[in-house]
Amino acid sequence: MARAPGNNALLFIFITVMLNMIGFGVIMPVMPKLIMAVTGKESVAHAAQWGGFLSFVYAMMQFIMMPIVGGLSDRFGRRPVILASLAAYSFDFLIMAVAPVIGLIVAARLLAGAFAATFSTANAYIADISPPEKRAANFGLMGAAFGLGFIIGPGIGGILGDEFGPRAPFFFVAALGATNFIYGFFVLPETLKIENRRRFELRRANALGNFRQFAQYPVMLPIAGALFLYQLAHWTFPSVWSYFAIERFQWSEKSIGWSLMYVGLMAAIVQGGLTRIIIPKIGERKAALTGVSIAIATYIAFAFANVGWMVYGLITISALAGLTMPALQGIMSRTIPANAQGELQGAVAAIASLSMIIGPPLMTQIFAAFSAPEERYAIGNITIFARGVGVYLPGAPFLLAALLTMFAFIPLIIAFRRVARPRAEAASPSA
Repeated sequence: MARAPGNNALLFIFITVMLNMIGFGVIMPVMPKLIMAVTGKESVAHAAQWGGFLSFVYAMMQFIMMPIVGGLSDRFGRRPVILASLAAYSFDFLIMAVAPVIGLIVAARLLAGAFAATFSTANAYIADISPPEKRAANFGLMGAAFGLGFIIGPGIGGILGDEFGPRAPFFFVAALGATNFIYGFFVLPETLKIENRRRFELRRANALGNFRQFAQYPVMLPIAGALFLYQLAHWTFPSVWSYFAIERFQWSEKSIGWSLMYVGLMAAIVQGGLTRIIIPKIGERKAALTGVSIAIATYIAFAFANVGWMVYGLITISALAGLTMPALQGIMSRTIPANAQGELQGAVAAIASLSMIIGPPLMTQIFAAFSAPEERYAIGNITIFARGVGVYLPGAPFLLAALLTMFAFIPLIIAFRRVARPRAEAASPSA
């Protein structure tokens, strides 16, 4: 039965969103060492291959389950879906903390992906409890939880992993999740009234259906293509950074955690402050093109960075690539009708999910191919040396990311011309 929520309910949702991102960030510094431990192989390239597969199964389950979980929350209410998600979240991290074999970690990632698709339910809960005049502010609070979680997570993972081993961060997050579940069980009321619930229909839970929204607005198709290429390239950093830092700089879990915290901090500064200053001054188109150009340049620089301290300067500059997404979303939101804004956001989220399915396994396989350990083969009296594809270049994924981002320029220019044409025609005097 639905009842009025108090401030504790909003606090619980904030903590839950933040915990999800902490869990995502915790994994990054320690996953290479955990994979090495359960597979018994010390090769960073081998660990990266498994890491890409784990990212793939997680993203695929999230993509499939996102509309299903949303439909279940409309049928059974927000409370049971959110609490079930949190319980599964804690159980997932506990499994990874004790997993003796890689197969159990794969199963845990499948479970985590299925229940990580509850961000939309958390947003629905915020919409349920917020009056119209406070809705934007509360959604902004959720964005802050998202960003804060990514800043905190890598630090926790790096420090605990370095001091107590790669399994310690998973125990810690499992305990946090269980504590938050108990808190939510007592403070989280149901907000969806019985009369507002609807029957669950599997045919409506179709993630691919979101892409049809772009087909309804042809001017959006090239922007959709640019978004996909840009975000596909963007997954290079979260998917290979830990493996790249170990291979190129011999960094510890703590060093990796600090660098990822700095990434989150710089992203928060750009997204939370600088975008509001720069985009109005230079315009959305210039901001988008500037962001894409900065991304290309810094990807190339990351590929050839050979000293650890250099990456902090590159992270600072590359954060300005964060101008791209808000600028493009601003262009899209002004181009389509007001009554299609929700569909637009669903389609943009679908593109992000698809890029998350493809990007990490692609980039980790490229890293593994160009970072494979040297092997020797003897044929008679001749010794042959082989190393992956024959070229040692751990930064190869960043070069591929730069190439993909360059290709994003083409649909962007096409899109900007299509957006400008109707305005020019509207401005010209009629015959």
